[in-house]
Amino acid sequence: MTVIAYIALIIGTGMERLYELRISKRNSAAAFERGGREYGQKHFPWMVALHTGLLIACVVEVIVAGRPFLLWLGLPMLVITLLSQAARYWIISSLGAQWNTRVIVVPGAGRVQNRGPYRLTWLPHPNYLVVAIEGIALPLVHTAWVTAIVFTVLNAVLLLAFRIPTENRALRELTP
Repeated sequence: MTVIAYIALIIGTGMERLYELRISKRNSAAAFERGGREYGQKHFPWMVALHTGLLIACVVEVIVAGRPFLLWLGLPMLVITLLSQAARYWIISSLGAQWNTRVIVVPGAGRVQNRGPYRLTWLPHPNYLVVAIEGIALPLVHTAWVTAIVFTVLNAVLLLAFRIPTENRALRELTP
């Protein structure tokens, strides 16, 4: 894979994220119209910054550090990246109108437990697993290993350490 092809993959990923934000904005508006309450608003800008930084860092590391494309690593990581994307849409479609990039609870809305990956009781937050996998795989498509490590650590320590407990508190409101 050439550097140009990798940059195109990153741009495509960024465009896809913008599409997700459109879905989220539509779902947020509908949730607020139904009396939804948002949790953890303060961490959301940090989440956006981290995910934007991932895409930028992928390109910068490959160009500045001259990272090579290694077929034995890049091809499996590309497949994992594409599978992660498919899993994201499985999650989005499973949650339907309740999917959001924000944590919003609508009074009276039930917790999704009978569709898609949410049927797996041992995996309460499948989206965060997919994000973690993708955060490793996407940079490694073109051997941006520093980006993969830094994103993974920051995602785990600075973001998910706050996001998952926030979401768990919000989900407890849905449970009678």
